Amino acid sequence: MPRVIIASTNAGKVAEIRSALSTPGWAFITVEDLGAEPLEVQETGETFLDNARLKAKAYAQHFGMPALADDSGLEVDALRGAPGVRSARYAGEPGDDRANNARLLSEMEGVPEEARTARFRSVVVLAWPQGRELVAGGVCEGRIGFRPVGTHGFGYDPLFLPDATPGRAMAELDLAEKNTISHRGAALRKLHDLLAEECLA
Repeated sequence: MPRVIIASTNAGKVAEIRSALSTPGWAFITVEDLGAEPLEVQETGETFLDNARLKAKAYAQHFGMPALADDSGLEVDALRGAPGVRSARYAGEPGDDRANNARLLSEMEGVPEEARTARFRSVVVLAWPQGRELVAGGVCEGRIGFRPVGTHGFGYDPLFLPDATPGRAMAELDLAEKNTISHRGAALRKLHDLLAEECLA
């Protein structure tokens, strides 16, 4: 059974990835499963694809097995696409969800509801040590709320109101429902189909 190491220590991301990629014949593991330490990969790319590729390749080379990395973030139209690739570190280093949400609300102060459109974007890369890779992406359209609500998820989920679930924030959705409509869920479903093709090849 091929093993794929997930290039993330974010428990929320790992849970979403494992839930979405329940593909027969593939096992998705973490550095903790190997008793190893996570790699410090500098996310210096200008796009989500750049950063996902950097992480996936670094993990694949270091651990000698296929590696899966995600890079994702929030693009707010009123902020000209910010925080974008800086989403996890919007309020500075180290990344902190509460501080990031507070800064976003501050930046959006005075912006009316109709102008609070935004989207979550995700790119996932599965890289092999030999250099081969699979790439998939997904988008979830919505808008920014006026206050955080909900207890599920992570990141900007308490402030993001998906178009697909009117009146409910991403943080009010359970994992199964979130995977159905989220940016990462869309990207992982595309990757799931690519992996299924791998199994049939």
